Formats: sequence, C-alpha cells, structure tokens
Amino acid sequence: MTVIRSVVLGCGSHLPERTLTNSELAASVDTSDEWIIQRTGIKERHIAAPGEMTSDLALKAAHKALDNAKIDAQQIDLIVLATSTPDQTFPATAVTVQAGLGIHHGAAFDLQAVCSGFVYAIAMADGMLRTGNFKRALVIGAETFSRILDWSDRTTCVLFGDGAGAIVLEAQSLPGTTEDRGVLTTRLRSDGRHKSKLYVDGGPSSTQTVGHLRMEGRAVFKHAVAMVTDVIDQAFKATGTTADDLDWFIPHQANKRIIDDSAKKLGIAPEKVVTTVDRHGNTSAASIPLALDVAVKDGRVKKGDLVMFEAMGGGFTWGSALVRW
Repeated sequence: MTVIRSVVLGCGSHLPERTLTNSELAASVDTSDEWIIQRTGIKERHIAAPGEMTSDLALKAAHKALDNAKIDAQQIDLIVLATSTPDQTFPATAVTVQAGLGIHHGAAFDLQAVCSGFVYAIAMADGMLRTGNFKRALVIGAETFSRILDWSDRTTCVLFGDGAGAIVLEAQSLPGTTEDRGVLTTRLRSDGRHKSKLYVDGGPSSTQTVGHLRMEGRAVFKHAVAMVTDVIDQAFKATGTTADDLDWFIPHQANKRIIDDSAKKLGIAPEKVVTTVDRHGNTSAASIPLALDVAVKDGRVKKGDLVMFEAMGGGFTWGSALVRW
C-alpha cells in the first residue's frame, strides 16, 4: 500500500545586503564582540534596508527555491508563510508573495508560531498536501525582526537578524517506509503558560502599536534545552529511527550554547549539527530554512539524507520535523 509523502524538490534563501557586526553594535549599546560571542556564538547578522519588507525577502527566497526545484511558479497551488513580522496586520504577507510570483490560483496564508514557525508550516503544508486537495507547496520562513527590536536593550538587540528561506514540497505516492523521500513525521507542541517569558509588548488589540520584543533570557535558555527532547523522541518513536540514523540535525538557530546542549542531550554527534547562528543571528522562522540552504548549497545535505528539523519559540511553541531529503 502506498502513502502520500510531501517530497522536497528544492530550497532557496535570501539575506539582506547589510551586515551588522558585533563591533558596530558595541558602538551604540553597552556590549562587546567578546561578550556576544561568549554568550550566543553570534558574530554578525543581516539587517533589512529601509523600505525592504518581509515580503521582499520571502519573494526572493521563493524564486530561488523554485529555480532550485526546477518548478515554474504556476505549478504551485499552496503557499504557507511562517512569520511574526508581516508587512501589515492584514492581508497575509503570503498573498503578497503569491501576487509577486504571478500566481492567481490556489491558497496562500501566513502562520504565526514565532521561532517554531517553519516547523509548524511544514506540518501544515504536509497535512494539506496529503489530503489530495493540493499538489505543490511553497513553505517559507521570513522575518524582519530588526523592526520589532528595542535597539537600546543589549540583551535582545544583539540576538536577532533578518532573512528568509523557502522549500518546495510536492505530493508523491511512495511505498510508506522510512526510506521514502519527504516528510516522514512532524510533532508540534505549545504551552501558553510561558507567554510572558518571550513576547512582543504590543499589538492591534492591546496597544494599537507594533511593540518591541521582550525576553527573559535565562528562562528561555532553560526551557529551550529541556523542551525539545519530547518532540524529537516522539519523531524517533513514530518512525523507528534513532539519533544514530540521522545524517543531519538542523535546529532553530537561536544560540550556539542552546544548539550544542540540545544535541548533546539528544545524543546527536557534533559533526551532524548544522550551525549558522554565527553569521545569521536568530532569524526566528527563517533560521531553519536559511541553515538548510547553506548545508544543501555546500554539499553537506544530499539526496536520501535523513534530516531532523527542530525549533522552539515564543508562546512557548516547539516542534520537530523528520525529513528524508
């Protein structure tokens, strides 16, 4: 008996031209290159130019993913865009991308799960493709977090950057084994009791303003390492795989220490971990597809490789996606 799998046909990413280094930040807030690297592993991040919006980054990443997949935009009938920094309160940034691609059919919508957004978006697109109602999906993570930062707060402004990444998924009938290409399983979780630990202090219904990002750094670090284990263990149990079977672990790029501690706790060998936080900073929903694209382009991730995506974000939300490339 065959099953429908959401197979990755290609990926792409885009970063704003401007790079902001730790040394530049140290000129405006009480911090230093050494302090930032020691606590986060971040050396630089990219910042969107004035007038450059989330949809601009997303559209460029989408074009690159389509080119990599050798798919024409007209063959896409679903766009799921994960972002916490949309162009506007509404309409969804996804429909701006849809229009920019010249697509006038199918469905497009935004998904908001903060840093877990890309994993949530994979799960959503996978579920919709497996219904048979859609054939090919663009899954995008795109952010301009620089627009919601308090640039006088050294505990948060040094962490985040802007960027976008995308993958193309296609519904295919496959045998239904763990050797199938595509999304093998996704596991999602959330716990709203932790809302106050990572949030933005504004919104249309509360303050009628955009607001700024606020975070309890130590609490987030503690929960990030502890919480991700369950969704990854569930993915392993659902597929009969183990950490030893993984070819690559591509986690949300929030903090080098969180990445290292999580991999160690899960028994994932350091050489299997893809890390780009040093050059991108935390790009929220964009971080996983940005890291993925780097690893695909440099030849690490190859067809047939078993890849684990994992993320945790404000809410708290967290999740995993196990994918055969």
